[in-house]
Amino acid sequence: MNPYYRQICTYIALLLLVCTTAWAQVPNYKALQIEIQDIQKQLVPDKRIAVLDITLKDTTKSIIVISGKTDLPEGKRQIIQLLKEKHIQFTDSIQLLPDSNLGGKVWGLVTLSVINLRSQPDHAAEMVSQALMGTPLKVLESLNGWYHVQTPDRYLGWMEGNGLVSLTSDELDQWKKSDRFVFKRINGKALDSPNRKGSTVTDLVLGDLFEVEGVVKGFLKIRLPDKRTGYIRKSECLSWREWSTRKPDVQAMISIARQMLGTPYLWGGTSSKGVDCSGFTKNSYYSQGIILARDASQQVRYGEHPDFNKMETLLPGDLLFFGRNAQRVTHVGLYMGNGKFIHSSGLVRINSLDPNDPVYSEALKKKLVASGRILNSLNTEGISLVKDHPWYSLP
Repeated sequence: MNPYYRQICTYIALLLLVCTTAWAQVPNYKALQIEIQDIQKQLVPDKRIAVLDITLKDTTKSIIVISGKTDLPEGKRQIIQLLKEKHIQFTDSIQLLPDSNLGGKVWGLVTLSVINLRSQPDHAAEMVSQALMGTPLKVLESLNGWYHVQTPDRYLGWMEGNGLVSLTSDELDQWKKSDRFVFKRINGKALDSPNRKGSTVTDLVLGDLFEVEGVVKGFLKIRLPDKRTGYIRKSECLSWREWSTRKPDVQAMISIARQMLGTPYLWGGTSSKGVDCSGFTKNSYYSQGIILARDASQQVRYGEHPDFNKMETLLPGDLLFFGRNAQRVTHVGLYMGNGKFIHSSGLVRINSLDPNDPVYSEALKKKLVASGRILNSLNTEGISLVKDHPWYSLP
């Protein structure tokens, strides 16, 4: 063979080898994206409680860039492992949350009586939930004065920074050791002096939590998370110890729920200022030191599930779920007994499961599809006692 011809053949063979190797590294982006989405669905079946938002971007050098955010290190590890197993060249631009720019202040306490949480860092964004004063929050990131936070029930949302005091882990532990009280009335005020003639320091709602510095003339001198001080009648509060360690009382919970009759429905509301249906049941249970999952479609997953078709099997305090079916729940109420339940629909009201009851209403047009019993499942998934929740108490 001609030496020159042999040299050309060798060059062509090497070129084909290089091209074949490069082609082997060029991924099928659609198939790869599907595999990554499968990982996301497996680790984060509910995007309301975790972040795993990953995107792929092609480059002109047959190298892909993986970017996005996650608060799940395991999610990032699995995606990188997938790419390595496929011998795909990539640049890792995934941001792990909490953001390192927070400087270690990855916790916070709500400083207002109630703060709104939104789906995006924008006043025009949907309100998805609320958090009460003294609620400990996990802080994930900040943007233009807004904070991306997670509540003790793991729900995610964005809040304005003026309603939050940021803390390190050590500072949060110090708060857990403090002398705390919880506000037990539907609403009220903290004043700047220990008498009824004082000026308002802050309004208060059921479940607000604050530190106490002492007692003056039957008033507690309280310290809010942002260090403001004020006075509240001691009779309007419960000590953390009394509130968190007492046995949950169904009748007391129903009594609290009844005090909210007429409270307007508020999408995203979880406070006594305004509630949606699941915010109402959540708030009612929180009065007894129990943290429920945020939404009705989440609450239905947890606890026991007595036969909702037989009224005699239901007990006061059970949750009643309405919707198309148990997998498509759109509404929840609190069972009171004798066929009656209290719920937020337009406003907090009482209705009945019994068509012969005067407070039965077909106008609600909601089909009962499931029930949930909470008190036999305390400290199981989706149902936590505040005294045992690590964000509120030390081990």
